Amino acid sequence: MNSAIRSSYLTLTRDRSVPIPETPKLQPFPRFFDSTNRNNRFRDVSSGSSLLRTRLRHDSAEFRTALSHRVGVSSKNAQFDSFPDENEAQAPSFAEFITSERVKVVAMLALALALCNADRVVMSVAIVPLSLSNGWSRSFAGIVQSSFLWGYLISPIAGGTLVDYYGGKVVMAWGVALWSLATFLTPWAAETSLWALLAMRALLGIAEGVALPCMNNMVARWFPQTERARAVGIAMAGFQLGSSVGLMLSPILMSQGGIFGPFVIFGLSGFLWVLVWLSATSSTPDRNPQISKYELEYILNERKKSLVENKPKTTKVIPPFRRLLSKLPTWSLIIANAMHSWGFFIFLSWMPIYFNSVYHVDLRQAAWFSAVPWTVMAIMGYIGGLWSDIMIRNGMSVTLTRKIMQSIGFLGPGIALVGLTTAKSPAVASAWLTLAVGLKSFSHSGFLVNLQEIAPQYSGVLHGISNTGGTLAAILGTVGAGFFVELVGSFQGFLLFTSLLYVLAALFYNVFSTGERVNFDEPRLMSIT
Repeated sequence: MNSAIRSSYLTLTRDRSVPIPETPKLQPFPRFFDSTNRNNRFRDVSSGSSLLRTRLRHDSAEFRTALSHRVGVSSKNAQFDSFPDENEAQAPSFAEFITSERVKVVAMLALALALCNADRVVMSVAIVPLSLSNGWSRSFAGIVQSSFLWGYLISPIAGGTLVDYYGGKVVMAWGVALWSLATFLTPWAAETSLWALLAMRALLGIAEGVALPCMNNMVARWFPQTERARAVGIAMAGFQLGSSVGLMLSPILMSQGGIFGPFVIFGLSGFLWVLVWLSATSSTPDRNPQISKYELEYILNERKKSLVENKPKTTKVIPPFRRLLSKLPTWSLIIANAMHSWGFFIFLSWMPIYFNSVYHVDLRQAAWFSAVPWTVMAIMGYIGGLWSDIMIRNGMSVTLTRKIMQSIGFLGPGIALVGLTTAKSPAVASAWLTLAVGLKSFSHSGFLVNLQEIAPQYSGVLHGISNTGGTLAAILGTVGAGFFVELVGSFQGFLLFTSLLYVLAALFYNVFSTGERVNFDEPRLMSIT
């Protein structure tokens, strides 16, 4: 009987003169939110939509319009505009971000970079008593300090290639172990011969050459693009705090344990770090047993958008160097890294001596005056990274964001160095130096993050190439500063020259850099994309 009634009704509805029965009023979708379980909620929505389709069988434009106000249909599946897509990762809150596994990884990287820089700056303090006891001239002291850079010149490209191939975890562990050994053995080398001391400092440089490529590799694999500047800011904050810790603690440790006290303490600390790193971290998020499902899905979904590769390479160990060097964006990174390293090592190696010789402060005070700017740089680096991520999240192009950050990071120190040359007291000089070093940290959200963006599959080796250019500039600047001061008799002239170089490097970067991925698969001589 029911079948007969349905047949009669369908026959009648074909005749437009017969009124169509009024459709029952649609229930509002909020009734599907009664379920507290998110998965059940979406099952309720699915079942509810099936009931609606059953009840709305009529081919009425009126019904289609009513339904379209509530349901958005895509080519793949139906999606309800009123509900968040379960597959779309939501941006984490600050509390979720700061307690996540990826922040634990970058915190370990920050600690490694702190040890990296502390180990290298110890010699900046120790060089003063070593020069007095051995009768070294100002220019020869510059050569001793640059011995670290001899080794640092060798390893970045090879280390970056190994990082791209094996991943950052393993290479970073080997690097920290080797540079900690070199630091620990420095007292023995100094007591043995000058050549042994130079060799041990060169070994320190070889091992530390892999640190920044490893950091870049780990950040690219653990952080989405909208968080990378912050991640680099955290890691580089450790790098700058390492300078502060090294410069401030070295005079204290020397007064308690002799000239070589800090070398022993920092060396042993590195061995302890390696043990924690190997046991508590993984090279990629999907290999981490402690990561939450939410965080893993968020990282993987964001990686799909930016097309960042997840796993270490298993083929093509030798990267396409000619193609990498055929693009102007690569050279913008090389020039930026070169200028960054020039200024960094001038500040790091010569500022204690600068305050000691120009303002006649003792070694401990000189170390403190030199250490304060690095602490500010650590804080400013994170602020710059956060600001950079916010600009990108709000719709500003990656290219423009990187150029703004790099301009602040180079033009700021260029102007501040001019002020430093006019300072009449150590306090005013320290204020200008703090401004220069603090603004310099914004370049971490410029070229340093940019390395991951133009070639994520070659970020390690690209960092190695740019680091080699930076190391050559650092050697030239560190040694050249000593000879310049001996010939001209003025630190101020060299600082003004450095200021000019900052301005020229900022110009080059702004003209030729890009925040987009560059095609390195096909050679195009000196093209931008």
